[in-house]
Amino acid sequence: MSKNKAAIPESQKALDRFKMEAAADVGVNLKDGYNGDLTSREAGSVGGQMVKKMVEKYENDIKSNG
Repeated sequence: MSKNKAAIPESQKALDRFKMEAAADVGVNLKDGYNGDLTSREAGSVGGQMVKKMVEKYENDIKSNG
């Protein structure tokens, strides 16, 4: 378990769901808890997909609000 604590505890659950969703999008099988058996490529794919989705959301929000 991570030593980092979320400032808002509910945000950790949302982030975990988001991570699982991103992993499914790129075909990486994440488990609840420890995932140290992932390759660097797999972990990077998940992180990259998360960033991609965040950027897309930001861009869509800017377009709809601006």
